[in-house]
Amino acid sequence: MRIARVQTFPLFLSKEDADNSYAGESAVEHRGYMVKPPWRSLYSPGYETLIVKVETDDGVVGWGEALAPVAPEVAAAIVDRLLTPLIVGEDPRSVRTLWHRMSESMRERGHLTGHQADAMAAVDIALWDLWGHTTGLSVSELAGGRYAEVLPAYVSGIRGADDAERAERAAELVEAGVRRIKLHLGTDVATDLATFDAIAAVHPDLDLALDAHWTYRLGQAKTLGRELDERRAWFFEAPLAPEDVGGHHDLAAAIDTPVAVGEAMRSRFEFADWLARRAVSVTQPDIGRTGITEGLAIAALADAFHAQVAPHHSAAFGIAMAAGVHVAASSPSLLAFEYQPLTLPVANRILTTPLEVRPDGGFVVPSGPGLGVTVDEAVVREFVRG
Repeated sequence: MRIARVQTFPLFLSKEDADNSYAGESAVEHRGYMVKPPWRSLYSPGYETLIVKVETDDGVVGWGEALAPVAPEVAAAIVDRLLTPLIVGEDPRSVRTLWHRMSESMRERGHLTGHQADAMAAVDIALWDLWGHTTGLSVSELAGGRYAEVLPAYVSGIRGADDAERAERAAELVEAGVRRIKLHLGTDVATDLATFDAIAAVHPDLDLALDAHWTYRLGQAKTLGRELDERRAWFFEAPLAPEDVGGHHDLAAAIDTPVAVGEAMRSRFEFADWLARRAVSVTQPDIGRTGITEGLAIAALADAFHAQVAPHHSAAFGIAMAAGVHVAASSPSLLAFEYQPLTLPVANRILTTPLEVRPDGGFVVPSGPGLGVTVDEAVVREFVRG
């Protein structure tokens, strides 16, 4: 069995196609993309992602996906031009060997970061999926087994025009059984605390986390963090600029609320630095950026430092989500898996059978071979941007 062909599908779903937009109603147009002040990153006006299909000479197929929420054509070009020649003709079951070959190929050129890492993640996920189909085993079984069949999960993000509207939405979730919520904030200390308090008042047993989207400086983050200590917050995510490891260490030492970081990182080496410096206690690798091979290594590293794992998941579709769920299920130090109810229907759009989240927020681990999901290739091709 040898890899015969690799295909890339950069997808774009408009706001109308998806009946939603990851940027939300507060975003404003910015040179072809969207921005959501005070957050710094670009967002798509709809949904974008990169899908990769790897096929063997005897017709076995594996599907992968990169978290590529803007310009998926960039990661697609890396797969087409740089990674495909490295794996065609090889045994697809040699997943770790091929991962090493891909990462070593660009060692002097940012081999562990940015679009290069995103492209490798998509190929790696496809190889694990393919491997599972050749054995009849799921990814989590290939990784050594699952710690749970239904994962603890948390609702990420509550939209609303004001705190009263957001509280109403939170009350609906609580009524359904949800007890873990993360707020997407980062405006200023007073505003963030007002929103936090409005949602916290919905139910006394709510685990409530705050994602600041990297907007604060250290002094402000300490002020907010101490207030979160008083409120017994679940965790404080992305408080400072993602390159400020020392600042995160100082913050973590100054507050009791766990500091959560990880969506901007892509390798075990980055996480090792943060963990060794005690700058993070909840690690959040996004498997659409790390791939399964590296994601499992990051989870094992976090466990060695007695840190917890809460895999990040935002705008990627069902393939990356399924990969993240399998890595989460294989992690002994799992805290919870992230999901966003408003993006879940979009994530499921390319699957013939949807990923299942129970009303109380439990994420069901797919049990079929590989990723345990079946991709509707006709739908994938429908939304290719060419």
